[in-house]
Amino acid sequence: MADTGIASSGASHRFLTFRSEGRLYALPAALIAEVIRVPAIARVPQAPKSLLGLVNLRGSVIPVASMRSVLGRSEAASSPASRLIVLGGSAPVALAVDEVAALVNIDPARVSASDAELAAETGEQLTGVFQLDTQVAKILDIERLLRQAFTFEPSNRQSKAIAERPARTKQAEEAGQRLVTFEVAGQEYALDLDVVREIVPAPETTTSIPGSDDAVRGIIAYRGGLLPLLALRALLGLPAGSPSREKILVTLIAGVQVGLIAEGTRAIFSVDPELVEATPAVLNARAGGETQIKAIYRAGNGRLVSILAPEQMFREDVMQRLAKSFGANSAKTAEGPQDTQKQDLRFLVFCLNGDEFALPIDSVEEVARVPDQITRLPKTPKFLEGVVNLRGEILPVVDQRRRFDMPAREGKADPRLVVVRAERHRAGLIVDSVSEVLRCSSNALQPAPDLTGEALSLVRSVINLESVGRMILLLDPAELLSRAEQGLLDTFARNMRDKKSLQA
Repeated sequence: MADTGIASSGASHRFLTFRSEGRLYALPAALIAEVIRVPAIARVPQAPKSLLGLVNLRGSVIPVASMRSVLGRSEAASSPASRLIVLGGSAPVALAVDEVAALVNIDPARVSASDAELAAETGEQLTGVFQLDTQVAKILDIERLLRQAFTFEPSNRQSKAIAERPARTKQAEEAGQRLVTFEVAGQEYALDLDVVREIVPAPETTTSIPGSDDAVRGIIAYRGGLLPLLALRALLGLPAGSPSREKILVTLIAGVQVGLIAEGTRAIFSVDPELVEATPAVLNARAGGETQIKAIYRAGNGRLVSILAPEQMFREDVMQRLAKSFGANSAKTAEGPQDTQKQDLRFLVFCLNGDEFALPIDSVEEVARVPDQITRLPKTPKFLEGVVNLRGEILPVVDQRRRFDMPAREGKADPRLVVVRAERHRAGLIVDSVSEVLRCSSNALQPAPDLTGEALSLVRSVINLESVGRMILLLDPAELLSRAEQGLLDTFARNMRDKKSLQA
């Protein structure tokens, strides 16, 4: 009998064979949990090239390794024949291969371990080979290959109680009132962020409600219940229109959860109380939409934002009908089980290079357009775009695409500036777009697989929305900058303080 190097009971061994870059490989069937088509993959920024990203496999988040990259070869685009081979065990991982060939039974006598070294090409680690028709199948030492490509050390993150709702940060407490602004008929309005439970894109279709008020657009399915949609144009007495990029602001008003339809959100920012003015008496005396405005915010550059009073936006008869039709459903959907409600979390979701990421809403001070004027700084890393004057404060600006080594933006990009505060640093992050404010139960948070060591240190966990097939990487604000970059910002902050002291 040939030296197999594999424990044998005399029975045939089963192998799954697959192809990668034209070569035939094999893995012991005992290592394999299943083979699946390639689903949507959430890419991890600054991960080694061998890690394609993360996938949702029936509620579990598992990493996907590129077999080509693990073997030190060039990556290729996925094709209809591509498959994921999911390895079982305590730390499951999926291998992306060009094509799965067959599940074969091989007599142990046909497996040669002594020829493995001779058959191995650069980058390959083999435990044996066997002849299959006209080709030689190479049995990969997959555990050794993965250890070389990734870090398998247990993660301290996975021992954290991520299911517990994080305490509101001191900075968030000090920030006070925050507004979310949105557009209605070309005008800018705002609501307190605390009354907005979630911001989601408007669906393409809704179910109409016969005999309803003109302001009621219809209803949609929402979190296991029904959500009535109301057009802010009609509520504010503004002319009708046909906008194309509507957003829904989910709010709870008088015990009824409703979706307010706006024509896109504009910004999120902390309020300077000195810039909030009471609504002029002449407006309060008029009939119409102005009566729902509780204050005016002077946002700078002549920009005025009307802050709405949600409780005054509806006629009493409309609220009575909504409460009768949706009140019990709204309360159930809004509150849910007592233990779940206590752990509801909110996140700001943004996009980079086609992928979705999230930050805890309490770490976000502001979302705004990227200022036209950014002052460049000499001898700074490429990711640091420069500094901007944001309402009298100098703010360092980081291009998050460059920070994550992503390709430059193309076309007519309209990026956004997300102002984030961590424990010691405050910086503006340039992102491609901000898509929504997402609310979810802490049960949707799962630990990020610890497959890549430092590359995943910036990923706090994964928001796994299994019911809609969506997975979002939750970033840790404190890890968005490396130690060297944090040191740079520390020096920058000291220089700015020294400069202010000299001017004083």
